[in-house]
Amino acid sequence: MKNEDRYSLILGIESSCDETAAAVVKDGRQVLSNVISSQVPTHTIYGGVVPEIASRQHIEAIDGVILKALQDAKVTFDDIDAIAVTEGPGLVGALLVGVSEAKGLAYSLKKPLLGVHHLKGHIAANYITDPSWEPPFLCLVVSGGHTDLVYIRDYENYEILGRTRDDAAGEAFDKVARAIGLGYPGGPKVQKAAEAGDPEAISFPRPCIEEEGYDFSFSGLKSAVLNYLNQERMMGHEISQEDVAASFQAAVVEVLVTKTMQAAKKYRVKRIAIAGGVSANKPLREGLREACRKKKIDFCCPEFILCTDNAAMIASAAYYSYHRGESSPLDLNADPGLTL
Repeated sequence: MKNEDRYSLILGIESSCDETAAAVVKDGRQVLSNVISSQVPTHTIYGGVVPEIASRQHIEAIDGVILKALQDAKVTFDDIDAIAVTEGPGLVGALLVGVSEAKGLAYSLKKPLLGVHHLKGHIAANYITDPSWEPPFLCLVVSGGHTDLVYIRDYENYEILGRTRDDAAGEAFDKVARAIGLGYPGGPKVQKAAEAGDPEAISFPRPCIEEEGYDFSFSGLKSAVLNYLNQERMMGHEISQEDVAASFQAAVVEVLVTKTMQAAKKYRVKRIAIAGGVSANKPLREGLREACRKKKIDFCCPEFILCTDNAAMIASAAYYSYHRGESSPLDLNADPGLTL
């Protein structure tokens, strides 16, 4: 249980995919350190994340990352009140590295262990960016593996209003980037190419935009892009990477913003946040911010460093469980399919 006479320091550990990360966060909102070891250069040559390689690199990096986080925060293990770790969802081998490390530390240091849902971590990144931000609010969570609209009623009450039926938005970015020769990771490469393109050059579909409900679907949009590319190549036409990137990105952003605002109207929300790797996309951030401005809805988006997988968001999310005196058992296991 938190000692009310002093602040709380939580050591967060994140290893769900291809970033090995550790952070020390004070009282859930003040980041004292946030160390991230990215594997992107390694996986770029394969065009995507290779799970076996990711797990191996997590093992190699995790001890050093944790020690660096403590050094940057100018604290020791003795100063830490609890150990938080991503328990899922994610790549099972990658998750196991972080969970095993956290369990070993919690046991040896006699500190509480706190398993954290990865998406709760992404949502909590907003608490770090804006320390005054608090539930209730609507959050659009967009990443390589998830596209969810989540209504956060309080710190432990999450209701998923809609989710993707197939490809997540980030997955679609990666596949389209590969198809037009931009490579991995797709999100930032598509955004950069789109800056020199015409978003109205090609009319790609806006899946689900007219449907009731708040689900998403991006496989049809991805297929439309691939069909366009095949047709243009068969006819010997020159293809503009920039125009394809801009038109595809515009379709994704329009769907995400429209569905979010539809849910905001239905649930009469006064605050909207965004989270996840794709929340770093500038047109998406600007589009949602402008839509919120028009409706007089408060808007929050994490700093760019907090959009990618990181451990500060995991420590922040864990704080609210720790504050209530909760903890996870030492037989905590990685759960790659963990649901919210």
